[in-house]
Amino acid sequence: MTGEAPTGPDTFPTEEELPDEPVTVDDIDPFDIDDDDFEDINDFATAEWKTDTTADERIRTVISRTTTPKSAREISDIAVVSESKARTTLNKLADEGTVRSHQTDAGTVYERDPDWYLLKQISQLSASETLVDQIQRVKQELADYKDKYGATTPEELLVSDKDLSQDELEDMSHWRTAEQEFNYLRAAYRLKEAKERTYTGTERGERHRVEQTTDYALNQTPR
Repeated sequence: MTGEAPTGPDTFPTEEELPDEPVTVDDIDPFDIDDDDFEDINDFATAEWKTDTTADERIRTVISRTTTPKSAREISDIAVVSESKARTTLNKLADEGTVRSHQTDAGTVYERDPDWYLLKQISQLSASETLVDQIQRVKQELADYKDKYGATTPEELLVSDKDLSQDELEDMSHWRTAEQEFNYLRAAYRLKEAKERTYTGTERGERHRVEQTTDYALNQTPR
């Protein structure tokens, strides 16, 4: 279109640089590691992971998915790093507050900090453009469960004398999950509102300072 900068490469291969035969999908290898060197796909995936990431990145990835305490040795095996490297990084993350460490008879074990992880999830949700839509969807799901079972909470049914079928018990589990999701979404919405109020207040304060500076400049006697 007129006025737009052209897109595409600045240089193109010469005729001599082009392959003699046409390129097919079989000629394209998305991996940096030669898979012919590995008989086991897990070994190949591990080698590829090591090539594409740093030791710290792998340790952070493993601990972020760790829901039960693990030793530095266990985490080092999964993250494909030395035990000493794993322990050093995990202790650093514990100092930062993103990881919890516990002393046991067998030594120190580590797990992700659930509070930090939850706050991270809520913060990510607060930035979602579909946050309101997600809230409405879960609210409707909760309303459907209440109408279906004539109860306000799944616990009300679980402690009642009513015999629940397997399908109904699964509904109770989904209902509980929806309640938890709704609480997360509601917290994210409140965080979003708080951020917007803070930004608006900061913007208002900045504008007031600019107006004061402008008034001062206008009221000064020229030299």
